[in-house]
Amino acid sequence: MDLEERLAVFIDYENLALGAREHLGGMQFDFGPIADALAVRGRVVARRAYADWSYFDEDRRMLTRHQVELIEMTQRMGASRKNAADIKMVVDAIEMAFERDYISTFVMCTGDSDFSPLVHKLRELNKRVIGVGVEKSTSRLLPAACDEFLFYDRLEGVEVPDDDLSAPAPKRGTRSRKAAPAPERAAAQKAPAASRRAKAAEAVAEAVAEAPAPDAAVEPEPEPETKPATRRRRKAEPAPAPVDVAPEAEIDTTEHEDEAPASNDAPMEVRVAQTLADLQSSTSGAVTASALKRTMLRKDPTFSESDYGFRTFGEFLRFLADRGFVELATGPSTGDPEVSLPEQGDTDAAYVLLRTVVQESNGSAALSGLKNAVRKKRPDFSEKALGFRGFLQFAKAAETAGAVSLAWDDDADDYLVTA
Repeated sequence: MDLEERLAVFIDYENLALGAREHLGGMQFDFGPIADALAVRGRVVARRAYADWSYFDEDRRMLTRHQVELIEMTQRMGASRKNAADIKMVVDAIEMAFERDYISTFVMCTGDSDFSPLVHKLRELNKRVIGVGVEKSTSRLLPAACDEFLFYDRLEGVEVPDDDLSAPAPKRGTRSRKAAPAPERAAAQKAPAASRRAKAAEAVAEAVAEAPAPDAAVEPEPEPETKPATRRRRKAEPAPAPVDVAPEAEIDTTEHEDEAPASNDAPMEVRVAQTLADLQSSTSGAVTASALKRTMLRKDPTFSESDYGFRTFGEFLRFLADRGFVELATGPSTGDPEVSLPEQGDTDAAYVLLRTVVQESNGSAALSGLKNAVRKKRPDFSEKALGFRGFLQFAKAAETAGAVSLAWDDDADDYLVTA
């Protein structure tokens, strides 16, 4: 634990929020992908965001769910305080660098080149500096000054809308497809936590059902439909086996939205594979099961393998290894094996995988649900790791390569992918 990096995160929120709004198709900034990217790089001990929050009232809830401390820099009437938040952020960072020597890495979430002197000074103080910014609103000077720079729009989990990858223009005389208003798009992105948990549980149940059944299975106890989503208890058995997790009842969480943590709607094997892929890309050595478990807990402190019917995390990993999701090797100590991903292959192999999934769906499938179907066969699949900005761009590249065909379906209001 003592060898872990300690990270302090400083967010120039106005720069990131306005950069995402102006350069990423009006999308709302979400701190979640940044939190996941930093979780594999170390333990975050401080999170601070600086802004005049009267201009970002709706964003307070999202940041509060991620345990970000909001530093208020109120704009006074008749006075110009353009750099007030920037100055406060610099002062706090320098103060923390001198007073908390256990912090080894500073994460500066901004694209403003005015912070370059701060980055240079932190590096003089033997601190590692990671920068985060929206690509099109980031100064060219800032990334070169940092030890590592992450472009927000390239992070896993950021789905960037692109006008070039939208539905084809309707022909004259036909009904045009209307774009959803900005508030509706934002509402669609913020699905209720219970709904996302239900989808995650349903995906895990399907993945386990498709895999070879273990020797014995324990049936979960039935629950009333109106009962709020709670952690399930397993029946006491000498050797419990993985259980089928049934979707939990959807409930109205509007009243408690501020207190509810953000939920990950990906199946557990997908979350493990993505976390493992991030660890392999950010570390030079082998990834052990204990390091993987710590990172999973950083991303989701409520994670427990017992929720999926396993007594230990090692038992859970052996279950995934038996089904080809991960590979295990002898680790530095007993009970702590090394974990790695199977060989992924190149872009052509990804095209073949897409074509196979479409063929298994009776030769055609809607684009909107196709990515989840691909990840059921290869949980670590990521179009961004292959150099594509989004899944639609990857599908169009597969069409160019002759693997699949794409056609817009007005009735389904979606692309139809055929093999």
